[in-house]
Amino acid sequence: MTDLTNESPSTEPSRESSRTSTSQRSYSQQVEAAIVAAGYQLPAPPEPVAAYVPARRCGRQLFISGQLPFTAGQLLAKGLVDSQVDDQLATEAARQCTLNALAIVRRELDGRWERLAGVVRVGCFVASDPTFTQHSMIANGASELLVAILGERGRHARAAVGVAALPLGAAVEVEYLFEVTD
Repeated sequence: MTDLTNESPSTEPSRESSRTSTSQRSYSQQVEAAIVAAGYQLPAPPEPVAAYVPARRCGRQLFISGQLPFTAGQLLAKGLVDSQVDDQLATEAARQCTLNALAIVRRELDGRWERLAGVVRVGCFVASDPTFTQHSMIANGASELLVAILGERGRHARAAVGVAALPLGAAVEVEYLFEVTD
């Protein structure tokens, strides 16, 4: 903890200038800072693992194909949630899917986060045992990270669904729909 009583007023920015500098940061700077503040960095945009494109724009909509929880080329979580993957790891996998999706969005927007109007919808698929019913808690990993990074623009509609299996044995897959401007 810093003792403020020993600091000279001339070396410390005023509260007023602190507020001004934060509000003067561009939305792109705010997003990039929020990623770091959340303890993450965006990876390189992942390449498709089959015959599809990672993103497709249609008017103001930017569809991001379902993202698997790849990190450093490896799946973060494989298997069924509850019997083979615990809910904590599955939630982190949903966060990793979101980081992968945001890396694609950043590329599609040429790094200009100001062009992001918001997140419209998130669809989270959880490979799980038939008795597992906490799919929405796993999906919260994606949803909460979007809000932490994008602020109000990160709020969205969502579906969280349990499935028998996902590509490559992944425990979680998340798809996204964003609204963008020109």
